[in-house]
Amino acid sequence: MTVRDGTFGSRILELADALARHSESSAELTCTYLTPAHRAAAADLKAWMAAAGMETQIDAVGNVVGRIAADNPGAKTLIVGSHYDTVRNAGKYDGRLGILLALTVVEHLQQNGRKLPFHLELIAFSEEEGVRFDAAYIGSSAVAGRFEPDYLQRRDADGISMRETMQLAGLDPDAIPKLGRRRDDLLVYLEVHIEQGPALLAANHPVGVVTAIAGNVRWLLIIDGVAGHSGTVPMALRHDAAAAAAEIMLFVERHCASRPGTLGTVGQLAVPNGAINVIPGRCTLSIDLRARDNKLLERLAAETSAEIERIAKSRGVRIEVKEVMRMPAVVCAERLQTLLADAIARLGLPAHALMSGAGHDAVMFDGITDVGMLFVRCGNGGVSHSPLETVTAEDADVAARVLLEAMQNLR
Repeated sequence: MTVRDGTFGSRILELADALARHSESSAELTCTYLTPAHRAAAADLKAWMAAAGMETQIDAVGNVVGRIAADNPGAKTLIVGSHYDTVRNAGKYDGRLGILLALTVVEHLQQNGRKLPFHLELIAFSEEEGVRFDAAYIGSSAVAGRFEPDYLQRRDADGISMRETMQLAGLDPDAIPKLGRRRDDLLVYLEVHIEQGPALLAANHPVGVVTAIAGNVRWLLIIDGVAGHSGTVPMALRHDAAAAAAEIMLFVERHCASRPGTLGTVGQLAVPNGAINVIPGRCTLSIDLRARDNKLLERLAAETSAEIERIAKSRGVRIEVKEVMRMPAVVCAERLQTLLADAIARLGLPAHALMSGAGHDAVMFDGITDVGMLFVRCGNGGVSHSPLETVTAEDADVAARVLLEAMQNLR
């Protein structure tokens, strides 16, 4: 077995092309939860898993599950998974790469009659992105026993509830609580994913071992100042909501740039009913804070909150902060980092370690079982969530071989 064989890589990319035919739009790849395109993609995945010799099912939340049982009925279960839904105008590899890569490894094991000493479940999670119902990790949260029942009441843009959508798709939402796996039955959770960033590209490495998945806090801010005529209110007497927002935005950028292991983004910024000759009386903005560990995240959030209060006081504005999400950081298990690093080394490659700034299905399994992640290099400067997203067959092949090595040496 050599790194340059390419047999896994070409197969993975062919499957990704085939799966991308199912889209809600002929002009772009969009495949959101339980739309006809999504259900067609699930049908393909189920058929491919069955052809690879797996016992298959589509569960109550729409996950496609393939299983190969070990000879020992009492063995524990390795879950390898990622998601098959997409954002709007997506690339072909976010989430799906990990599913299809693992599928080719299963095909290889079955074709060569290789047995694993544990049960193997390959799970294509039905929803991770949160696009249709503004609810992320629907598929993986159900398997981890963390599905939020309130999600079933959420409605899409057409006013259809998630419960109704599931029922129309032939799923039983009342059976979702039964999907949660028992932690005593699980061996570990492994996920392969494109990096969705430029670190591996810059380092010229095809794969990398994820050390942690960043914790994340998201806020929406409403800043109320005092509107006024742009030509009559002296600068020193203004209570400009947009200027306060600008000061907050620059603080987030500069503060996170000076704190290793943190990221900060203002992705939404608006002046409602703004006019060219009116001092902004209201401004709204979002803040997305991320950090490699929970202590650092809490400190970053506290420092940012204190600065928001200082800016509000100094500018004479009122700032309302609404927290819309808080996800703790997930540290990948040391033993699985070592397992993946050793597998990479056996292929004669450097084991590059890096943090994931993005969230992944793996976060749902933190505290349920040990979690490990392998990143695969992105092309095009690391662009993801875009049709410009690329992965080479050579890199996909390397990643598949790393996963195969890891699975065969997992104990």
